[in-house]
Amino acid sequence: MPDAIDRYVISRYSKLLHGNFDGMMRSPEREVFLRDLAEDAARITDEELAFLFDHGWRERITAAWLIGTDRRTAWRGRIRELLLESGMVFAGQGYCFALARFGTLADAEILVSYLDHYLARPELRYDQAWALAALHHIDADLTTAYTSRYLRPGGLWESWAAENSTDLAFQKWHFDLLCSHVQRAVHAVAVRR
Repeated sequence: MPDAIDRYVISRYSKLLHGNFDGMMRSPEREVFLRDLAEDAARITDEELAFLFDHGWRERITAAWLIGTDRRTAWRGRIRELLLESGMVFAGQGYCFALARFGTLADAEILVSYLDHYLARPELRYDQAWALAALHHIDADLTTAYTSRYLRPGGLWESWAAENSTDLAFQKWHFDLLCSHVQRAVHAVAVRR
């Protein structure tokens, strides 16, 4: 199944990393990239996704974005396991994106579990900002207030952020923008079918 890496990962992972597709592409090129992402998200098999999750961070971040784009909630358990494990650099960005795209209370609880554990460890800089932005995204959609427990004065975010330079306002804005780009592409692909 190495062809799954060639087909889905090689030309895509660097654009998914940090949401680079937003800043590195002009609108027409970005629209083609996102259309292809949405089409591949619907096309990739569960067997191919499992294969990608068994490899490195590039394969995992790509698999998670494909899962999130197509909202394949059957993968929630595996994404939860991988996010909480935090075993590979950068892959957690994709897991956070997928959970935000699923957008349920169950997904918020996974992000809360992650943040409770990893914000308490300010010496670790993993995907805390992505997780908080994803949780904020879910809060906005569900009109919940999960993020408030982290953002209050003296909260876990404040102590973590004191040791880790992060522009949270930008992170939340950028995360919402990435989700919006993907949703427009998914809608455009669905309309064309």
